[in-house]
Amino acid sequence: MNKILLVFVVLFIFTAILHAEEKNANAQPNLLETRMQQLLPYPADQTEESFTRTVHGGVQHVVAKSANNSELVKSIQAHLLKITEQFRKGDFSITGRMHGAEMPGLMQLKRAKPYDIRFEYRALEKGGQIHYSSEYPQFVSALHEWFDAQASAHGNAVIPGHKQHHSSNSE
Repeated sequence: MNKILLVFVVLFIFTAILHAEEKNANAQPNLLETRMQQLLPYPADQTEESFTRTVHGGVQHVVAKSANNSELVKSIQAHLLKITEQFRKGDFSITGRMHGAEMPGLMQLKRAKPYDIRFEYRALEKGGQIHYSSEYPQFVSALHEWFDAQASAHGNAVIPGHKQHHSSNSE
């Protein structure tokens, strides 16, 4: 009888642990969504975002799902321009607040000196893009890690007309 009771207790504890881990895993996307709502000046669910690696770094696109929403497009463009300026100064605080200080690549990006990494903003018809590039392998590697983490966290929408013009070696 004691053995049967012990088996049930062990099974109960094991089930409770699995349930807690599953609940924690499900909470992570909700935490990111909450942080995005707090930190972004536009509703992320009305946008598509992509992170495309390039030879020397990568390109981030954020575009409105609807081209008719001019206020959303202006908000996306203003936000991307603002974070481009912050990144140029070595300020990645928005990324840290959104994803946590342990985000892959983030610590290395913070170590870069001005002009070790180039950040080039460009307005697009439905939003904007930031082109990130470096000639230094340690920063290219950090950008690739950071892009992979961003794509994993936010998804990586296929935005027509954007991927193919970033895949050349000349970027």
